[in-house]
Amino acid sequence: MSAQTLEALADAQATTKKSAGHIIVDTLVAHGVERTYVIPGESYLDVLDGLHHSPIETIICRHEGGAAYMAEADGKMHQRPGIAMVTRGPGAANAHVGLHTAWQDSTPMVLFVGLIPFAHRDREAFQEFDIKGWFDTGAKRVMVLDHPERASEIVAEAMFAAMSGRPGPVVVGLPEDIIREMVEPSLHPVIPVATGGMTVTDWKQLKAALEESTKPLFVLGGNDWTQEGTTALTSWLEEHNLAAAVEWRCEGTIPFSSPSYVGPIGYGRPKPTYDLLEETDLLIFVGTVPGDVITDGFLVRQDWTKKNFLVTIDPSLRGRSGPVSHQIVSKPDVFVRDLVMMDFAGKPEWKSFTERMRGEQEKFAALPAATPSEGPARMDTMMANLVAGLPHDAMITLGAGEHTNWAHRYFPTEVYAAMISARNGSMGYSVPSAIAASLNFPGRRVVTIAGDGEFLMNGQELATAAQYGATPLVIVMDNQEYGTIRMHQERHYPERISGRQLKNPDFALMAQAFGGFGVRVENDSDIPAALEAALTAIDEKGQFALIHLIVEQRVKAY
Repeated sequence: MSAQTLEALADAQATTKKSAGHIIVDTLVAHGVERTYVIPGESYLDVLDGLHHSPIETIICRHEGGAAYMAEADGKMHQRPGIAMVTRGPGAANAHVGLHTAWQDSTPMVLFVGLIPFAHRDREAFQEFDIKGWFDTGAKRVMVLDHPERASEIVAEAMFAAMSGRPGPVVVGLPEDIIREMVEPSLHPVIPVATGGMTVTDWKQLKAALEESTKPLFVLGGNDWTQEGTTALTSWLEEHNLAAAVEWRCEGTIPFSSPSYVGPIGYGRPKPTYDLLEETDLLIFVGTVPGDVITDGFLVRQDWTKKNFLVTIDPSLRGRSGPVSHQIVSKPDVFVRDLVMMDFAGKPEWKSFTERMRGEQEKFAALPAATPSEGPARMDTMMANLVAGLPHDAMITLGAGEHTNWAHRYFPTEVYAAMISARNGSMGYSVPSAIAASLNFPGRRVVTIAGDGEFLMNGQELATAAQYGATPLVIVMDNQEYGTIRMHQERHYPERISGRQLKNPDFALMAQAFGGFGVRVENDSDIPAALEAALTAIDEKGQFALIHLIVEQRVKAY
């Protein structure tokens, strides 16, 4: 065989191969990934090249923290992990905040991190770091692609690990020389995730516990639901006059308007809901466990004679405190599938208990007057005017701070994934999560309420919103301080102001500079017109809109 023929054969074989970086992208496509949130870096250029011609939308962000938050929010909205991509060293460090959010919020997420070349390892190369040392304690798995032929397998394993058991974040390291290697382009099949379900014993024990109870309460939480599951559960609860509360920042798991919904359980909850955990004689947690926030620092519902049923796919019950009467290892939707087959005559006590607690929730959520006052701008007035015009499927996203309490109290979360928030108390989450929500659901009204301190932690991502056509309504509640810290400070160090006062820019001008609509509101009387103008900019001009609301200090939602 001539040298020319051998060269032709080699060229033909080469055309059947793909780089490991391109195979990574093909595998993400096979797993149904629609978009990835990235800060580009030279360490994973081959993956970026693979994204160039793929159906995956590449959202270029302005900070790794913003990209990681967007991916984490994406994971909350879907039955698959959100995807972020960053570069080595400093880039990986900046993304860590999103991993912590995904870890504590049980959100499926995969963070791809470009790494130094394999041959440079352990020589303190530029931006070298120990990826396993950094992330092992805050991720479900940390994997490094050291063999290019395993590219598809590693991605499939990462996606599986993020979704299986208690969902969470997975980190995948990509050495820049390894991902350029050419290999056979076969793809690893999607690995099925076990969903559990009720056994006959589970079913009988739960049924018996319900029939014995006079004040049963369901507590719903986590991200591992679908709209179909929440709809089926709501119908069953209402049919049997059973009450359901919702974990802090998971509102929408049961509709806000449901006669079975009795309020949120978490930080800042109203007292009637707080007392529920001790009053009820049967608690059924679905999708979550009685952890730190629900039990007010491991104080409430700690009596081991109390009856608690825990429905979670995590057999380890990580984060749980207090009694466990029975565990059902199941994802929420599968549990609901089995639960709705259970029928029995409801008790009069159930109805009276649910109606009493529902009445407390309705009083708590009753809107304040929409007519503005003569004084400074008020969040009460803003919420009254905003809520009155919201569509049924409106969404709210939140970061952390006292400003979120207005949404917990008033925002009508009627569908699943109506509230996207950070349950680990992470600041800077509001704007990135609102962008991710708007990109995922472009036809829905997406609102985010941000505190002034919280907003500036990732406000630069408004540039990302403008670039990709995201159209959230951003309400910045500006009280010139870190309000939550002041609350704690006054409790423990009264009359000693330290480390919490802020001097802010004009956020409305900032929004305009990024290409959106911005309006500054100082007087309560200006709120209706400002809100109307902001919504018009969103609906008619396709812009994001920001309302900079200057409010008085120490005014609380409740």
